[in-house]
Amino acid sequence: MIEQTNELVRRFNSTVGAQVLVECAAMLSTVTRLPGTDGKAKMSKSLGNAIALGASADEIRQAVRSMYTDAQHLRVSDPGRVEGNVVFAFLDAFEPDAEKVAQLKAHYQRGGLADSAVKSVLEDRLQGLLAPIRVQRQRLAADRGTVLRILCQGTEHARERAASTMGAVKRALGLSYFA
Repeated sequence: MIEQTNELVRRFNSTVGAQVLVECAAMLSTVTRLPGTDGKAKMSKSLGNAIALGASADEIRQAVRSMYTDAQHLRVSDPGRVEGNVVFAFLDAFEPDAEKVAQLKAHYQRGGLADSAVKSVLEDRLQGLLAPIRVQRQRLAADRGTVLRILCQGTEHARERAASTMGAVKRALGLSYFA
């Protein structure tokens, strides 16, 4: 979709002989897709293998504890596989300290690191990340008037930006009849 949009932007700008519209750029995460907590390829609310942003501390704990790890990692001393391990996929996505994650992976792969220890690190990260979101959601849910004001402000801002862009497009096409 981005490339199609940019092609339209380039054609329009070329047609009017000016840089009226701006090409869009992808904003990509380092993680392409999180697997479901059950190890399935896709996290999905409908499949029941997702962690909601509004999840309680207990729901997060339960979800992390039930995450798929490595079926061959039977004893703590056994070397573990990181590939396909949901816990490490989540750590890659949410733990900003890449060196910490690399050390955990190396320790897990050589053996001597329990699944529960890795899950504990992930749970601490998710609890810290989601707790302020949960508090903000609860605060906003209690004050619907504020939510409506925020939505109205956002709508007005979007309308202003769209009107400005449409004005530039109309001027570039010679369709602006009023000053």
